[in-house]
Amino acid sequence: MTEKNLTGQAVILAAGKGKRFQPLTNYRPKPLLKVLNKTILEYNLDQLNNLVREVILVVGYQGEKIKKIIGKRYKNLKIKYIFQKKQLGTANAAKKTLPLIGDKFLLLNGDDLYDREDIKKCLKKYPSILLAWKKNPSNFGIVSCKGGIVLSIVEKPKKPKDNLVNTGLYFLPKSIFDFKIKKSPRGEYEFTDYLKEFIKKEKLFFIKAKNWKALSYSWNLFEVNEFLLKKEKIIRKGRVEKNSQIKRKVIMEKGTLVKSGSYLQGPIYIGKNSQIGPNCYIKGPVSIGENCLLGQAVEIKNSIIGNNVKISHLSCVADSIIGENCNLGAGTIIANLRFDRKTIRTMVNGKLIDTKRKKFGAILGDNVKTGINVSITPGLLIGSDSLIYPNSLVKKNVKDKEIFNGSIKS
Repeated sequence: MTEKNLTGQAVILAAGKGKRFQPLTNYRPKPLLKVLNKTILEYNLDQLNNLVREVILVVGYQGEKIKKIIGKRYKNLKIKYIFQKKQLGTANAAKKTLPLIGDKFLLLNGDDLYDREDIKKCLKKYPSILLAWKKNPSNFGIVSCKGGIVLSIVEKPKKPKDNLVNTGLYFLPKSIFDFKIKKSPRGEYEFTDYLKEFIKKEKLFFIKAKNWKALSYSWNLFEVNEFLLKKEKIIRKGRVEKNSQIKRKVIMEKGTLVKSGSYLQGPIYIGKNSQIGPNCYIKGPVSIGENCLLGQAVEIKNSIIGNNVKISHLSCVADSIIGENCNLGAGTIIANLRFDRKTIRTMVNGKLIDTKRKKFGAILGDNVKTGINVSITPGLLIGSDSLIYPNSLVKKNVKDKEIFNGSIKS
């Protein structure tokens, strides 16, 4: 797509709280969650770069943090901001951009991951919606189509009749906001209600996505981590001591040190100024942030580790996400497999959710500290700023700022 043919604006919805991602979103909005030490929002802006001239970011929850990180310009994109003070739904958020958009605009969610080629295909088909095939589609808007045209959209049906789901990316006319819609049963204005009115009178074409990654729950970040690691080129700016082994793709940023006796089996990303080992075992896909310290004989598998994390000797972290500034005491073990081998269920916002995963460890918010010999059972959420006493067995979610004493008595 040449500079002359660039679409005017893209609108990115980035105002939500991301409640299903707590405690990871306690100190940041969901679009600022990092994988490979880069935010989801920045990945999406990278895909839009040189496809559109301008991006309008609709922000709300901790919106000033987005503004501070992204600024007024991102690469070749001009950035503008609209604040949604009250969370009144996606339709309300999108409509706030009305004074800024032209006759055609691209709309996408700021907290899912989109692919450049999928976006380009949508921009060539007007008006259009990006759809994706899902094996278990009941948590999404189900879209029925025929002959390349959208026929209907049904939100999260209990018994879906189709497997094509709405990805939340559209290329639409400004006139879609002329339709009148009402609040949904959950008290918000839904953008899909605009679409339902639109397809009653107009044709809406669809494109099938190849590389859309939905972020509905925190454990979806594992899929994003693996996907992005496959795309990254091998760069090794760090230093590896003798008697260490590096297998497959391992990306090391400047200042990183892998100490003697460590075994790294990629794909793995290690951020700046981090130290691994001695005698660590890391099996990818794994993403480790900046300024991290993994001590003697630490084992990490299929996990995402935030910035400034210290994991002391003889600890094991598997299928887990660790927030920033955490300190895990020696011998901290995060279990990732149920004893009965059933799929792991997790309490999210008061609801017990089946993750559909056989292996899933824990989600730790920022600033969590564990004492020595702490054991955490599978599928738990450990709140931000919490403190877990030495020798504790953690079998339930830990609240933010909770001091948890579950010492194992002899």
